[in-house]
Amino acid sequence: MKVVLQRVSSASVTIDTEIVADIQKGLLVLVGVEDADTQEDIDWLVNKITNIRIFGDENDVMNLSVKDIDGDIIVVSQFTLHASTKKGNRPSYIKASKPQVSIPLYESFVKKIEIDLGKKVQTGVFGADMKVLLLNDGPVTIVINSKNRE
Repeated sequence: MKVVLQRVSSASVTIDTEIVADIQKGLLVLVGVEDADTQEDIDWLVNKITNIRIFGDENDVMNLSVKDIDGDIIVVSQFTLHASTKKGNRPSYIKASKPQVSIPLYESFVKKIEIDLGKKVQTGVFGADMKVLLLNDGPVTIVINSKNRE
């Protein structure tokens, strides 16, 4: 699994004209699933996401996690995180899982974050044409790949 974490002051997801997710201070998490992903990848990533210290403390030093600040999370599926740009100018998405594999893993990922965070996590709609609006705070953007633990 690959994720892109963005520390946000606010974020929302709109489908057509309906806002389906809306948070203030917290994380926007874009997640891409590949066939080799397992529950072990989910467990490792969720622990990393909910405990990574990227929010400022009283001295504005990044010492606090999303749990520490009681922040919110929006999770959005994004198969394009597995794009290969090796050949030509049209990305290949061959590494991205098909819906029958990725949807159950994505849903498990969201549930695991909810358990670890101790509250509801907002999401986009899997496979929908979404408009994601965010105010990146910092900016702080971190890419994590569960396969190489980076």
